[in-house]
Amino acid sequence: MTEPEPAVEALSAFAQNGEREVETALRPRRLADFVGQPRVREQLHLVLESARKRGVPPDHVLLSGPPGLGKTSMAMIIAAELDTAIRITSGPALERAGDLAAMLSNLTEGDVLFIDEIHRIARPAEEMLYLAMEDFRVDVVVGKGPGATSIPLEIAPFTLVGATTRSGALTGPLRDRFGFTGQMEFYTPGELEQVLQRSASLLGIVVDDEGRAEIARRSRGTPRIANRLLRRVRDYAEVRADGRATLEVVRAALEVYDVDELGLDRLDRAVLIALVRSFGGGPVGISTLAVAVGEEPTTVEEVCEPYLVRAGMLARTPRGRVATAAAWQHLGVQPPAEVSGVDAEAPTLFD
Repeated sequence: MTEPEPAVEALSAFAQNGEREVETALRPRRLADFVGQPRVREQLHLVLESARKRGVPPDHVLLSGPPGLGKTSMAMIIAAELDTAIRITSGPALERAGDLAAMLSNLTEGDVLFIDEIHRIARPAEEMLYLAMEDFRVDVVVGKGPGATSIPLEIAPFTLVGATTRSGALTGPLRDRFGFTGQMEFYTPGELEQVLQRSASLLGIVVDDEGRAEIARRSRGTPRIANRLLRRVRDYAEVRADGRATLEVVRAALEVYDVDELGLDRLDRAVLIALVRSFGGGPVGISTLAVAVGEEPTTVEEVCEPYLVRAGMLARTPRGRVATAAAWQHLGVQPPAEVSGVDAEAPTLFD
């Protein structure tokens, strides 16, 4: 059974329909061109360079972290740095062991196999992957019942790159078979400005320094969101301005697209409003909160909640979700005396 895909909002870190093509054009090609993630880049450089010098495929690589931080880009860079081909699939697509066996048998020596959302791979395929990762062979079962036979099939040495947004959902045996694990972190505003500068150059968008800084500040530390907002700012600048994205144009554009100064969008504010005004600040269960805003619980939990927690506006407790003092202040509502948590006068996450 596959997990439902969450709905997408303007500030969702999940890729929207048709966005993959644009992202492909903006992806860095080499490790040296990748902005951000300095620790992961340095560690990967050592892993890849050591394997090149020894003339063997590098250890299997697991990239974990929230969506939109560059895990797919990093997988493609690994193949480019090794000067080899990359085969791309996803965990939900590997429902049967035969699906995986067919893909593995077509690999040539040194190829990179990238499995996105690897924590969602079906159990039979996962068990086949164990043997492939360790011994570079798979056992193909022919026939059914008592007459079934297992035929060992040798496969070429390869490097598996797995990406996951839920590293805790990986089984222990699968996680242990990766020789290197890279944890992707959220980007700083300064790093996002570098991403935006590169993207604007590739897309032919004129954005001044203050405009880039404003977009970066509202992008939730996520390059995918920053690039999406950049394209929306371009649309506004071309239609309602002279095509140049100044600070004033950026602010006006993001107001049209319901992105406020703290990086909250329509759905984020709806969740906070429901939590504060309908439920007195909580605690309230995620399903009840989702009904109040007319969304699926998965959408609220995966799209809105992570950033609201990071921004210090929502807290998860055993009894349910609770609005902090910062959430009350952002909505312009005086919090009750018993509300604890973030100081109403404290700076926000990206100040």
